[in-house]
Amino acid sequence: MDHQNQSSSLGIVIIGSGLAGYTVIRELRKIDKEIPITLVTREPGYFYSKPMLSTALASSKSAEQLVSTNAESMATQLDITILGDADVTAIDTGAQTVATSKGNISYGKLVLGLGADQIRLALEGNAANEVITVNDLEDYAQFRKTIEGKKRIAILGAGLIGCEFANDLVLGSYEVEVIDLAPQALGRLLPEAAAQALQAKLSAAGVRWHFATTVQSIDRNGDSLSITLANGSAIHSDAFLSAVGLRPRLDLAQSAGIATGVGITVNRQLETSAKNVYAIGDCAEVEGLVLPYVMPIMQAARALAPNLLGQATVLNYPAMPVMVKTPALPTIVSPPAKGAVGDWKINSVEGGLEARFESSDGKLLGFALMGTATAQRGALTKDLPPIL
Repeated sequence: MDHQNQSSSLGIVIIGSGLAGYTVIRELRKIDKEIPITLVTREPGYFYSKPMLSTALASSKSAEQLVSTNAESMATQLDITILGDADVTAIDTGAQTVATSKGNISYGKLVLGLGADQIRLALEGNAANEVITVNDLEDYAQFRKTIEGKKRIAILGAGLIGCEFANDLVLGSYEVEVIDLAPQALGRLLPEAAAQALQAKLSAAGVRWHFATTVQSIDRNGDSLSITLANGSAIHSDAFLSAVGLRPRLDLAQSAGIATGVGITVNRQLETSAKNVYAIGDCAEVEGLVLPYVMPIMQAARALAPNLLGQATVLNYPAMPVMVKTPALPTIVSPPAKGAVGDWKINSVEGGLEARFESSDGKLLGFALMGTATAQRGALTKDLPPIL
């Protein structure tokens, strides 16, 4: 048996049951309904929509209610084997085996859909260990339990996830304070005028902002948290949520000798530096890009599936606007590429705002649409250059 046939007979092993892992499997099954697929996950193997974690509280969704399909049904629907509640401890890229807490598995092709961890800043104070992050369903369940019966929530981070949580929590009648080192909300995505529009709407809903500062210490005083900011002011809260960004999970790949940068380094066929090992999703870095959003994962899965089956396919990223789930002011943003040269042009429209980032010769390189202007998403997206 040659090596290619041997790899095929061993089947495909996918580590990670997030959106990336399951989307790859769905794309594989569109092409090949018979190749053996084993999904290894430290979760039970259920499927849920992770983007809903930052918007589910106002609609009173419990963690259990966010699970759309249980592991048994996913295994039946996709004709796969799920090894749930299993930690992967090592990858031997030479022997093509994965060591897990439930035994070793051989693979023909291996896909790393390892995801990313919430970044946790080092904070001082006797309650620094009470900082909450929400990155998966178990985190969400714990978050809901922690804030049950409470009224005041402080959020560190005014980025996409921080703003979505802030909007969701004020809709749930919580008092919300948001702290960010940047001078505005969504500092990496929005021009100043658009950020001010969003901040005004969220302020009207009850959010209080603390920009251009960060948290110095968190201390518990009885039932309350005392949060000291670097600018010398203090906030009193019942719970503290950190939402300052994600860091790709690299330890497993690095231990296996697989090349990493910001993420696990892959080419445009999603291949890592190790033979027959691929990576996708929040953990993968494609030509310097780590894009932790839904649409890039969908694009990557469509390219990865045929590659896993020996059909060479190159990943392309078209323009992929991101929806910021802030009902106070619906926002869609397609930021210009890093290093793009141009200027923001702001147009206020009735019930909304249109911000266009244009080059000196008038080419559209990015946009932010808010309120009624979000209706222009389709038309403007067609004019944007591809990301990759």
